[in-house]
Amino acid sequence: MAQSPMPAAAGVRRSLAEWLAWQAALHPVEIELGLERCRQVAERLGLLHPHYTLITVAGTNGKGSSVAMLDTTYRLAGYQVGTYTSPHLVRYNERIKLAGEAVDDERICRAFAQVEAARGEIPLTIFEFGTLAALVIFAEAAPQVAILEVGMGGRLDAVNILDAQVALIATLDIDHVEWLGHTRDAIAREKAGILRRGRPAVCSDPAVPASLLDYASAQAVPLALLGVDYHFNDHGERWSWWSGAVLLSDLPRPALSGTYQLRNAAGVLKVIDLLQSRHPVNPEQIAAALHQVRLQGRFQRWLGPVELILDVAHNAQAVRAFAANLDALPSATRTHVVLGMLRTKDRVAVMRTLDPRVDVWHLATVDAARGACAAELYETWRGLPRRRPAVCYESVAQAWHAARTQAVAGERILVVGSFLTVGEVLRDLAAQSELAALGAGTWTHS
Repeated sequence: MAQSPMPAAAGVRRSLAEWLAWQAALHPVEIELGLERCRQVAERLGLLHPHYTLITVAGTNGKGSSVAMLDTTYRLAGYQVGTYTSPHLVRYNERIKLAGEAVDDERICRAFAQVEAARGEIPLTIFEFGTLAALVIFAEAAPQVAILEVGMGGRLDAVNILDAQVALIATLDIDHVEWLGHTRDAIAREKAGILRRGRPAVCSDPAVPASLLDYASAQAVPLALLGVDYHFNDHGERWSWWSGAVLLSDLPRPALSGTYQLRNAAGVLKVIDLLQSRHPVNPEQIAAALHQVRLQGRFQRWLGPVELILDVAHNAQAVRAFAANLDALPSATRTHVVLGMLRTKDRVAVMRTLDPRVDVWHLATVDAARGACAAELYETWRGLPRRRPAVCYESVAQAWHAARTQAVAGERILVVGSFLTVGEVLRDLAAQSELAALGAGTWTHS
């Protein structure tokens, strides 16, 4: 395969933007599932047998929240922690964190250079490059705990080249059907690929597909199931969790919106329970972590004269949860929705779920290889029951500026449909003048 030239002459320092642009052109497709390419390069770099405790997190929804809760808990307990997540919202650096902070450009570029030197003629996707760079950084930083979020599926995802001490599978639903299958059973089978023979695992989905149970049984994986091996009770303002003889009572609710976050938190607590002999955590540290955990773009609210809510929900299950959160809030006089999605997502299900809650649609073209154009969203809008006013825009930025300009005190703006959509608005909000236009207010995640 012909290789794309490097973005600068040998020996010249390359910027992070140059590295990312070059990686995007290196491989003929954006996504190519498979472990062999990544494993070969990781072996050359000596990354396949890390000394840190590794937790791998997979699932359709709830992965990011689970990683955030694990990260916050172990850091508050005094451990050095590294996390690798994807995609990012505003800056690529968000994907690789040490001690809760995104690593800087220089460190990522050095890791990219090491991966490039080791790969030889092996073509890597941009995700595989990033995964290997994260592992290089963790090998150098030597955290005590590393938490890796699966990018897609599990069995053939680049993250799966390593064997985790504990695997966590969050909620399972239909998504990425072109790669993972069209049923929960097929998708669960792909997620099950992160399990390792004889090593403990946790599933926080309350309705586990048979294929996941069958795989765990065949591989002799001790799989802890919600409602069977560990449990929780919702007491309103507080909640309790137990597994065997271990009981945690009077816990604060996670500082992330949604009753479903209790399921995510319950799975996280079981992972912590399984690792207690390696990394003890006390109940006070757990309570503090639940209270302090933060995660951008998950029902993130700006409370001001014009309320703003941002959520990366992009599949039917996630948008149903988003709608339930919305319904629990006081109603607004008028609701604007800025919607931008990828073409591969189920926009019919997403828009039909949102439809009863929308007064004005701002339909945005997402500037990405798989981004849906506003005209495609508009065709879906034509089939909605209520047909509230809809306007198409050439970009997320244009849709956001229109919604912000039109909304007045007492109204609400929702930004939803994709990491790319929410990330674009968050970048815009980085300028204080953008928030000032919405009036004095504060951010909240709950």
